[in-house]
Amino acid sequence: MLIVTDTFQQTNGVSTTYKNLRRIARSRNIRFRVLHPSLYRWMPLPFYPEIQLNLQPFRLWRTLNRLQPNQLHIATEGLMGLVARHWCKLNQKPYTTAYHTRFPEYLALMWRIPPRWTYAYLRWFHRGALTTFVTTESMRQTLLNQGFHHLVIWSRGVSEQLISPSQTPLPADKLRVLNVGRVSKEKNLDALCIYQDVFDITIAGNGPYLEALRQKYPRVHFVGYQYGQQLAELYAQQDVFAFPSRTDTFGLVMIEAMCNGLPVAAFDVTGPRDVVEQGFSGILHHDLKQAIIRCQMLDKQAIRQTARSLWSWAHCFDTFHHHYQKPSTQAVDMPLPARHDECTPMR
Repeated sequence: MLIVTDTFQQTNGVSTTYKNLRRIARSRNIRFRVLHPSLYRWMPLPFYPEIQLNLQPFRLWRTLNRLQPNQLHIATEGLMGLVARHWCKLNQKPYTTAYHTRFPEYLALMWRIPPRWTYAYLRWFHRGALTTFVTTESMRQTLLNQGFHHLVIWSRGVSEQLISPSQTPLPADKLRVLNVGRVSKEKNLDALCIYQDVFDITIAGNGPYLEALRQKYPRVHFVGYQYGQQLAELYAQQDVFAFPSRTDTFGLVMIEAMCNGLPVAAFDVTGPRDVVEQGFSGILHHDLKQAIIRCQMLDKQAIRQTARSLWSWAHCFDTFHHHYQKPSTQAVDMPLPARHDECTPMR
């Protein structure tokens, strides 16, 4: 299996997904290669510095010529993905793609680029794919309405190392509210941080908007990126997980939180509405403060048990592997039931 992606060494949902696929593939003795910008000369993307821009696209082309894959998976729509797509077209090789990021909404929010322009590019990019993986039914419907085809729902999982032993935090004067993820403007974190005097808020993550938030909200705890058991313990110390983003396709951190027994407070938008069971595993409401307050009445142990039975990286890999191994030239719009060898840089 060969994956081409514009992001792999960073901390985000895309890299987390493919690193876990690699882990499952290794456990099953399935060859799994990843081509990413760190294998070549690169620079940070100016307006999104956690993304690496490959400065040697022709060396990626030569890598593909040398490997001569019968099929590959294109994970992202950036320069790496473009090179891989053109190579597949020229060499008449089948490929699959994935829709991880709502770039039309992000670019409209950040730089007022009309969504129809971005959707036009993304329609063209994914049009030739045998399968385009999407995270949720809501995202699938959105893309169908935008003229995308061959869409397959591809869910996510939670690693055992991110799940803490069952425990209940000690009582506190204020509700302890956690958010985990990239600290950037499109994550809408202001909608949570404005309640710094109402809740005891912790933000775990980093990104270009961090210093601005620190200046505006001095009573919010910013603890940087947390990983593994340290992150699991942070989940266990909280009362509610808040997810204020309105533009995520999924929100992997929400299922991590639920597997640790945290109810999720969020807006009723794509992502949360596909992951959160209203009134059971969280509260979706137009008023985030009210959603957080109502979450404290939910059964954390029941949330934990149910979430752990639902979200599995093994199932995620099975869906991916099925469509990678058995491509179809016909539209596939229904979800499925439920040794790594890293490529080295060319010299």
